Amino acid sequence: MHVFEIIIALLLAGAGLTALSQRIGTPYPAMVALAGAALALVPGTPTLVLDPELALTLFVAPVLLDAAFDASPRDLRANWRTVAGLALGAVALTIVVVAVVARLLVPGMPWAVAVALGAIVAPPDAAAATAVLKQLRPPHRLLVILEGESLFNDASALLIYRLAVGATLAGTLSGTGVIPLLLVVTVGSVVLGFVLSRVILLVTPRIHDVAIAVVVQFCGTFAVWMLAERLHLSGILTVVVFAMATARRAADIIPARVRIPSYAVWEFAVFVLNVLAFILVGFQLKAILGRLDSSTLLEYAGVAGAVCVATILARIAWVSGAAAFSRWRCRPAPDGSEGPRDTVALSKRAAAVVGWCGMRGIVTLAAALALPTGGADGPAFPYRDLVLFTAFSVVLGTLVVQGMTLRPLLNMLQLEDDGSVEREVRLARVETLRAALSATSAEQPGEELSGLLRRRYELMLRRAEAELAGNGNAPHGAAESDGRAFNVDAAAIARRATSAERHRLLALRADGTIGDAAFQRVEQELDLEELDLQQLAPGADSGRAVSNEPSRS
Repeated sequence: MHVFEIIIALLLAGAGLTALSQRIGTPYPAMVALAGAALALVPGTPTLVLDPELALTLFVAPVLLDAAFDASPRDLRANWRTVAGLALGAVALTIVVVAVVARLLVPGMPWAVAVALGAIVAPPDAAAATAVLKQLRPPHRLLVILEGESLFNDASALLIYRLAVGATLAGTLSGTGVIPLLLVVTVGSVVLGFVLSRVILLVTPRIHDVAIAVVVQFCGTFAVWMLAERLHLSGILTVVVFAMATARRAADIIPARVRIPSYAVWEFAVFVLNVLAFILVGFQLKAILGRLDSSTLLEYAGVAGAVCVATILARIAWVSGAAAFSRWRCRPAPDGSEGPRDTVALSKRAAAVVGWCGMRGIVTLAAALALPTGGADGPAFPYRDLVLFTAFSVVLGTLVVQGMTLRPLLNMLQLEDDGSVEREVRLARVETLRAALSATSAEQPGEELSGLLRRRYELMLRRAEAELAGNGNAPHGAAESDGRAFNVDAAAIARRATSAERHRLLALRADGTIGDAAFQRVEQELDLEELDLQQLAPGADSGRAVSNEPSRS
C-alpha cells in the first residue's frame, strides 16, 4: 500500500511538473527525471525492482506504437538518407565511443558489457525534443527527421543490446553468425509486422464499443511485441512496421466516436508510462546508493559523467561531419561552375539543432531496467549497478543540459517554420469541401434540406479557399447553424457528404499530395464534424459509411 500511495502521489506530481514545463518551455521528461533523482535521495522510500522481462514490453511497446502510428511514410522517404544515417551511423558511433570510454575507465569491464552500455545510451528520445520544438514551430523537416530517427534507432540499438547481453551471459558470441542473424531478425520482423497488421485490420471494423476497442488496441500492441520476442525477432521493429501498416487503413475503418476517445487514452497512457519509468529508476537507484561507499560512488559518478559527455559529443560529431561532407561534396567545381545539389542535406543551423537534440529517455531507462537481476532464472548481469546508474545519469544529464537549453538555441539560430504543413492543410480543406459539395449536388430526397447543407458547405469552402489564396490567417470553422434540426433525410445527406470528404482526404494522402501531419489535422476536423452530426441526428453513424468502402491508402 505504501508503494501504491507513493506512485499515485508522484503521478500527480508528474502532472504538475508537466504543466510547469509547458509554461517555462522545457521538455517535461527533464522535470520528471529530476523528480526521479530526488526520489532516490528521500529517506523512507521503499526499494522496488521490476521484473526485467517486463521492462521493455511495458514501457517501450506502447510508446513506440504511439509514435510509429503518427509517422509519415512520405516524409520519411523524402528524408531517408538523413534518418538512416542517424539511426545506424550515429548509433554505431555512439556505441563504439561509449564502449571505449567505459573500458578505459573500468579496465575490468568485459567488452560485451561495455557494448551493452553503449547500446543502452545510444538511442535518443524524440519526445523530449519535439515537446519543445513544436512550441517554437521550426521547419517541419526537422520534426520528421527526429521522429523518424527515434523509430529506427531504437531497433538498431536494441538489436545490438540483445546480442551484447546474450554474449555477456553466455560468455561467447560467434562473429560469423551475427550478420546472418541480423538479416533473419530484420526480415522476419518486417514480415511479421505486416501480417499482424492485416489480422488487426480484420478485427477492428467489427468493434463499435469504445472501451472494447481501446482494450483490443492495447492488448494487441503487447501481443505483437510478445509474439515477436517469442519468435526471437525484434519486438521494436515488428511494432514499428505493425503500427505504420495499420495506420494506413485505420482512418478508413475506425469511426470518429471510437478514434477520438482512443487517442486521448493513448496520450494519457504514454504520459503515465514515462512518469512510471522515472519512478521505478528512482526506486532502484535508492537501493544502489545504499550499497555504495563514498569512494565507489565517486567512481560511478566519474564514469557516468564521462559517458554522458561521450554520448553528447558522438552525436554532434556524426551530425556535423555528415553535414560538412555534404557541403564539401556539393562545392563548386574548379572551373567555377555550380557543383551538384543535395536537396536533403542539413544546413549548418539545422545540423546544430539536430546534433543538440540527443536527449535520452524511456527506451534507455527500460533497457537498463531489463538487465537480468539474478536469481532462479540465471546469474545477474555483471556491473548492473554501474550500468543502471550510468544510464540514468545520461538520461538526466542530457535532458537537463540539452533539453533546457534547446529553446535558447532555437531562438538564437532563428529557424522558422516553412509553412509546408499549413499549406497542405489549407489545400486538404478545399479539396474535401469540394468533394462534399459534389456529393450533395445530385438530385436527392429533401431538396430544401439538401440546399441547406449545400449552403453550409459553400460557406466553409469560401473560407477555406480564402485561406489557401491568402496567408492562412482567415478563421476556419464550421458554418453557423440556422437553428434547424436535422432529420433522418438530412443525416443521410450529411453522411454522404462526410464520407466523400474522408475519401478525398485519404486519396490526397495516398497520392502524396499531403503528408500525415496535414492529414491528421484535417481528419480531426472531420471527426468533430461527424460527432456534431451524430448529436444533431441521433442514430446516424457516419463513420460506418466509410468503413464499408475499400481502402484507398
